[in-house]
Amino acid sequence: MKKVAIIGVGITPFGELWDDSFREIGIKAGFEALHDANISSDDIDAIYVGNMSAGRFIDQEHIGALIADYAGLAHNNIPSTRVEAGGASGALAVRQAYFSIASGMNEIVVVGGAEKMTDIGDVEVNDIQSSAADQEWETVFGATYPSLFALMARRHMHEYGTTREQLSSVAAKNHRHGSLNPKAQFRREIKPEAISRSPVVSDPLRMLDCAPISDGAAAVIMCDMGIAKKYSEHPVEVIASAQASDTLALNQRKSITEMLATKIAGKKAMEMAGIGPADIDLAEVHDNFTISEIMAVEDLGFFPKGEGAKATLDGKTTIGGDIPINTSGGLKARGDPIGATGVAQIVEIVEQLRGKADKRQIKDAKIGLAHSVGGTGSSAIVHILGVGQ
Repeated sequence: MKKVAIIGVGITPFGELWDDSFREIGIKAGFEALHDANISSDDIDAIYVGNMSAGRFIDQEHIGALIADYAGLAHNNIPSTRVEAGGASGALAVRQAYFSIASGMNEIVVVGGAEKMTDIGDVEVNDIQSSAADQEWETVFGATYPSLFALMARRHMHEYGTTREQLSSVAAKNHRHGSLNPKAQFRREIKPEAISRSPVVSDPLRMLDCAPISDGAAAVIMCDMGIAKKYSEHPVEVIASAQASDTLALNQRKSITEMLATKIAGKKAMEMAGIGPADIDLAEVHDNFTISEIMAVEDLGFFPKGEGAKATLDGKTTIGGDIPINTSGGLKARGDPIGATGVAQIVEIVEQLRGKADKRQIKDAKIGLAHSVGGTGSSAIVHILGVGQ
């Protein structure tokens, strides 16, 4: 297999982008990444687009063709493929591009992720998000996405003594990080007490435990490491890519206080990279709810099971801590336009490894991990990036 590099990144602001359409935000992120990589449309071999549900959010299917068309690439007849894996759609698009380059099929690939979620009402958005759970055994009976994660949170509290204060410390930390990110949806700090007092969504989860509804897009340019130096003085290498699955419904799992797919994908990625959790300088993990981040940092091996919440409260996951988590602000503060989320995580890691993350920069960052989840943990994708040689 050939080594794979990232030579360009682009990202729009995340939030309620009323003045921009789905296709406009996708093109903006893509052009920014092309400019960053110093390549033209003639250099591109293929496009992969991460998108969960444009057919329901904006009544538009055939997203791969749409992006190629409005990027001006349809006349080049460049193959463009939409990829879907719930909340891990963007990460899976990155993984598919990785395969196409590592196999030698393509040399330069554009990966985009985009979602336009705010053009419909909150109730309909919640229904669409919940469709990533098991329709036959969960949502048809009234289970919502937040209620399923609330079950995980309540069980984690029961088994490990996780507290309301600890859940709030996750959101407060990510809002603090987000305040340093000019592209984040929420660029202000929020006190833990305010998070704990916010309205209940599904006990014990409150409104400020939940990632927002967001619009946004992100893009990366990936290429064969053998030609990367032609375009980028400091390419970032994708040193591992791994994926795992689990049951769609929670009731079929042995435990709901862990995500087995995350554990397996993380283990495979670290074995592929030849490293352990202690070698990773920072990580972007899937924090669609505060309990999700707590479980992720445990399942990825950064902390023993049951100690992720305490570690967050103690400041071990903040910038300057033992293992900075979600320096971008995470899904919670940067925002969560579903299809774009996994690609945005990669953008953050690349900026950190380039030393270009400004006020949120991690000193001497050499290795970063990105972790995305589809559904309630039924899909998990982990990428590990390192400073290119």
